[in-house]
Amino acid sequence: RTGTLYQPTVVADVQPEMRLARDELFGPAVGVMRAASIQEAIALANDSRYGLSAGIFTQDIDAALRFAREVDAGSLHINWGPAWRADLMPYGGLKESGFGKEGPRYALEEMTEKKTVVIHLRN
Repeated sequence: RTGTLYQPTVVADVQPEMRLARDELFGPAVGVMRAASIQEAIALANDSRYGLSAGIFTQDIDAALRFAREVDAGSLHINWGPAWRADLMPYGGLKESGFGKEGPRYALEEMTEKKTVVIHLRN
């Protein structure tokens, strides 16, 4: 078929009001936004109803760790893109991204309702 392949794409200078910055994108594309400060980067990342993944490129490890702590996303990437997945770790987003976590152990937990049952047995 023709037209079924979308080439990997990097879109630079994405603005906060653009759909690429506001909606989840499932495909081989990434939008790049610049921030003047770590506070602005955190605000830009959190200004979405979705929270699957976010990333930051910086040489300041303290800023990167602050970004990781304060951004509401299921996975955070520091100086790397979202091209990895560890099945031992929970994978999934926050906010309106997805329906919980996936991965072997986490899938079982998502499908399990835990209860505590106490029984007094007579002697």
